[in-house]
Amino acid sequence: MPSTNPLALPRWFRGILVIAIIYLFLVGVSSLESGVKVMGADTQERLFSSVSNPIVGLFIGVVGTVLVQSSSASTSLIVGLVASGALGLDQAVPMIMGANIGTTVTNTLVSLGHVRQSQEFRRALSAATVHDFFNLMAVTILLPFELLTGRISWLASRTAEILTGSGGSEWKSPIKAWVKHPVGWLKDGLKQASLEDTSLGVSMVVIGIIVVVVSLIAVTKNMKALIAERLEASMNRVLGRGGGLVAMVIGMLVTISVQSSSITTSILIPMAAAGVISLRNIYPVTLGANVGTTITALLAALAASGSDALTIALVHTWFNVLGIAVLYGIPFLRPLPIRCAELLAGLAVRRRSLAVGWVVSVFVIIPLLVIAIFR
Repeated sequence: MPSTNPLALPRWFRGILVIAIIYLFLVGVSSLESGVKVMGADTQERLFSSVSNPIVGLFIGVVGTVLVQSSSASTSLIVGLVASGALGLDQAVPMIMGANIGTTVTNTLVSLGHVRQSQEFRRALSAATVHDFFNLMAVTILLPFELLTGRISWLASRTAEILTGSGGSEWKSPIKAWVKHPVGWLKDGLKQASLEDTSLGVSMVVIGIIVVVVSLIAVTKNMKALIAERLEASMNRVLGRGGGLVAMVIGMLVTISVQSSSITTSILIPMAAAGVISLRNIYPVTLGANVGTTITALLAALAASGSDALTIALVHTWFNVLGIAVLYGIPFLRPLPIRCAELLAGLAVRRRSLAVGWVVSVFVIIPLLVIAIFR
């Protein structure tokens, strides 16, 4: 049903606007990459030397994603840093995994809105934290596996070679050429201010980050507006009949459409609170959302230089796919995130402060303490 708001934008115009915003997003990623390169190797080493500790890298990924409230934004920035050479693949992999943890804070915060109604709060918090627990467990299993074997990054590298047909570092993104001119104009404009290389690089990095974050917010808002009329009703109708693979596909497709796993999972929280959808049907949707959100990093890789950018984006995809294969595919592991979420929700109903404590400790205090201790 068409919107009756006289100020509402036509759907065709929103579609064109989304394409323009995506182009702006790609320009932002390219500006970030170019700015880091301009800063020089010495500045890069001072900024990112501590990230060589994988535990610090993991929690930087958590905190960074919590701050921007978007794993799409944080992983896109990581792709740009890898493309610039400031971060190596080994350093970036834990940060990508940390971003997966950090992105779950949004739906957990949404669930706190139901805190005054005990049963609604129990259902909402369990629906939100099942995503938390799944991602925490996936990192607990797959990060040590990657550090010991390197197989996830190896798999991503082989996939990148297959997709590009280049055999590795000689691949040049065709989209890189489309965005180089605006970045060149930006660089030339900043040079006219007689900035030194470090200041010039920092300016380009800051502008790139702002453009990436703002463009992702804008594209998410516009995509949500394009499909909002059907989104919740369709999910309600389909998920009410069951979960499993169909629910995963729905979660993935909706997330790709709105460019945000947080929107996908947050939509489910009021539905869960009302008892419309069960936790067991919500669970696979969150897993599909994990895979769907990796499309943004893959898109960012197309604006970046070299094969490493595509490889780290594919690490994000493979990490989520393997997490599903292990934690959902192995029958005795499948119910663990659900049981943990139900246990936490049950305790939080009796003591509401536990829910706030969970959010603050897992997403803020523990990451900052670890970074401060091991940096």
